[in-house]
Amino acid sequence: MHFFLTDIIMDIAQNGAESGASLIELHVAGSECLKEKGELSFTVKDNGKGMTEEELKNAGNPFVNNGKKHPHRKAGFGLPFFIQTAEVSGGEWKIKSTGKGTTITGSFNCENVDTPPIGDIPGMFRTVLLFEGPGEVVISRTVNGRSYVLKKTELNDVLSDLGNSSSLILLDKYLRGMEIPHS
Repeated sequence: MHFFLTDIIMDIAQNGAESGASLIELHVAGSECLKEKGELSFTVKDNGKGMTEEELKNAGNPFVNNGKKHPHRKAGFGLPFFIQTAEVSGGEWKIKSTGKGTTITGSFNCENVDTPPIGDIPGMFRTVLLFEGPGEVVISRTVNGRSYVLKKTELNDVLSDLGNSSSLILLDKYLRGMEIPHS
C-alpha cells in the first residue's frame, strides 16, 4: 500500500532497478515538502529491459502479471495504484516503453482532497540512491524556483561508501539541506 506520493515514485524507480537497468534518471518538480500546495510531478526513466506492448496495455490491471518478478504473487498493484492516484487527484500519468527502457511520468494536484501526502522527498532520494543494481542514478529536483542534480557515482566518490552509516548521515543532511529555501 502506498501512503505517500514518495512511496509511489520510489516503487516505480525500484521497478527500473529490478529491470536490469544500468541507469535510472529521476526528476521531481514542484511542491515544497512541508507546504503541499500546487502540483508535484515526476519522471522516472531507465534503460532496463522495457515493457512489451501487451504489458503496456495491461499496466493498469493489477491481476495481469508475468509472474517473473515475484513468482509467488498473483497480482501487482504498484502501477495500478499510481494510475489511480494520478487520476483521482486531478493529475496525469504516462508510461512509454519501446522494448528497451521505460519512461514513466506523473503529476498530482497537491491541493486535491484525494491526493495522498507528499511524504519524505529527501528520504526517497536517499533510498533510490542505495538501490542495488544500477551503476548510475541521476536525480534532478526543481523546488522553490531552483534546481539541483545528484549523481550516485559522484556521491560515492565524495562519501567513499554510501552504505556506510557515517556517509548515510552526511548524505541525509545534504539532501535535507537542498530542500530548504535559500534566500
